[in-house]
This record gives sequence, C-alpha cells and structure tokens, in this order.
Amino acid sequence: MLSVWNFLKRHKKKFIFLGAFAGGVYILGKYAQKKIREIQEREAAEYIAQARRQYHFESNQRTCNMTVLSMLPTLKEALMQQLNSETLTSLLKSRPNNKIEIWEDLKIISFSRSLAAVYSTCMLVVLLRVQLNIIGGYIYLDNSSIGKNGTSHQASPEVQQQYLSSIQHLLGDGLTELITAVKQAVQRVLGSLSLKHSLSLMDLEQRLKDIRRQIEGDMQSSGEGESECKSLLCKYMMPDEENPLNTQAYELSEKDVTTLRLLNETRDMLESPDFSTILNLCLNRGFGRLLDSVAEFFRPNDVNQNSSLNSLSNVSLPLAKIIPIVNGQIHSICSEMPSHFVQELLLMEQVKDFAANVYEAFSTPQQLEK
Repeated sequence: MLSVWNFLKRHKKKFIFLGAFAGGVYILGKYAQKKIREIQEREAAEYIAQARRQYHFESNQRTCNMTVLSMLPTLKEALMQQLNSETLTSLLKSRPNNKIEIWEDLKIISFSRSLAAVYSTCMLVVLLRVQLNIIGGYIYLDNSSIGKNGTSHQASPEVQQQYLSSIQHLLGDGLTELITAVKQAVQRVLGSLSLKHSLSLMDLEQRLKDIRRQIEGDMQSSGEGESECKSLLCKYMMPDEENPLNTQAYELSEKDVTTLRLLNETRDMLESPDFSTILNLCLNRGFGRLLDSVAEFFRPNDVNQNSSLNSLSNVSLPLAKIIPIVNGQIHSICSEMPSHFVQELLLMEQVKDFAANVYEAFSTPQQLEK
C-alpha cells in the first residue's frame, strides 16, 4: 500500500495532467454532442417546416383550382346575359324580314362572346393564382411560429373576405369594359366581311390575331408592347387605384389598411413583366384551344378523298356557317366540368411555377418586416 502511495507521489504531475486532459476530452465530447444534437434538431425543424409549407402550398393550389371552377358558371352567365345570342337565333327561326340585319348582329355577338370568354377565363385563372397565393402566404405566416407575434394577424378572416371580394370587378364592371373592347375590335375586323365570304382555318386564325392586336396592342411585335399589354388588360382585372377607401383614409380601420396593402401588392404583381408573360401564355393556349375546337367542324365528310384534299388547310366555310360554330364555344370554354380548355390552363407548368414564386415571396419572414 505504501509503495502505491509513493508511486502516486512520484508521478503526481502526470496524473494531474492526465486527469485534466481526460476531463477536457469529456467536456469537449459533451459539447460536441450538444452541438450535433442542436444541429440535428434544427435540421429536423427546418425539414418539418418546409414539409408543412409545401403541404400548405399544394393545398392552396387545389383551392385555386376549385375556386376557378366554382366561379365559371357565374362568369358564363354574365357573358351570356351581356352577349345574348339566343334571342337573335330565336328571331331567325321566325323568318323575319330583316334577317340579314339579325345575322350581322349575330356575327358580332357570337365572335365577341367566345373571344370574351377566352379572355375572361384566362384572366380569372391567373388573377386567382396571384390573389390566393398572396393571401395563402400570409395565412402560412399567421399559422406558423413566425407570424404568431401576439400583436397582429396579416390575414384575418375579415381581411381575407374583403380582399378576395375584389375578384368581383372582373365579373362585373371589368367584364363589361372587356366586352365593350372585344365587340369594338370584332366590329372593326369582321364588320365589313360578307356572310357569304369563305374562310379557311388559317384565315380565321389571322382574323383572331387581328382582333387580339386591337385589344392587346402590339405586345407580340415590340418591346413596348409588353407594358402596353399591362395597361390595357390589367384594368379589367382590378379597379382603378382611386377608390373610396383611399379617398377617406382617415376613416380606415386597421383591417381596411391591411386590405389596401394587399390590393396594392396585387396591383404591383399584375403590372410585373412575369404576370404579363404568364397571361400571354395562357391567352395563346386559350386561343389555340378555341381554334382546335372550331377545326373539328372543318373536317371533310368524305374520308375517301386523297390526303391533299383532305387537309384542313384546304377546307373553307362561309362565314354564315362559322358563326353558329363559334357561338357555341362558350359552353366548353366556361364549363365548370373538367374541360380540356380549363384543364390546360390550370395544369400549365409555367402557371404552376409562377404560383410557386408568388407564394414563396409572400410566405417568408421578410414579408412581415415590410
């Protein structure tokens, strides 16, 4: 026992050093474990937050699609009420003396109705994508730990209702203004065209391009056209910035101020180049689908004809026969049932990417600091 004690006394410094070293290693090990655990917990929290955010975004997109489909009957009813071709077709069945005049009116009404349906449906799809992803981003912030600061909510139910009610402009005054613009463009392009004049699909496509140019400006031919498109089309989707809420700012409640901020952010988004690009892509797809539907009626009945004569490019129809075809397209364009027209717009990858960018911009913590 004495020898052990002497051994410890002789090597005291070594044992102290070894003890300190072992203690340091132990403490460092514990610290490293703590840091590793914190990193793992942070990564897990970030993964869960990202998964929750992704789930919320995907759920929001399904809401967008269902909202579009639910509003199509209202849009269709408004179009058919303001562009009532059924009255004219009923008059024609009674063999009136002014049959030619009625046909001329039917020509303008039929084309205007289908073209206005394409425009308004595309606008409805893209506008709702913007609105519901802006409000969806704020709802995510409200529901997350980021947004729960205990003082205010960015998207209370009252604010949501007040903000989303602005879509009524597109279904009301905006739609009326759009219909007026479309009718004027159709009158300028087709007004002087005889009912007996034959048109091929290529001729019809060119006439539609001419009408679009009248409505949208030369957006496809020059750089200035893009800003022209914004000023011409956006006014149909959102009312002017001057409104009763702005002119009586001293009476605004906190919810009104929040709603106005959301509306201004939406207006900024609608005036962005990205929005113009997406809307133009939707319009191109929409008018392409319209022509595809009309093309079905240009197919020759004689299937035994050779391929050159059987080509759609060689088939022409009198304008009087094209009018009923165009007139009926509204039922497929504004159908609340999953139609090819609406499905193509809702499933376009560019629209999905644009929606994701909008949601990303308004569901980040930086948005709360603005």
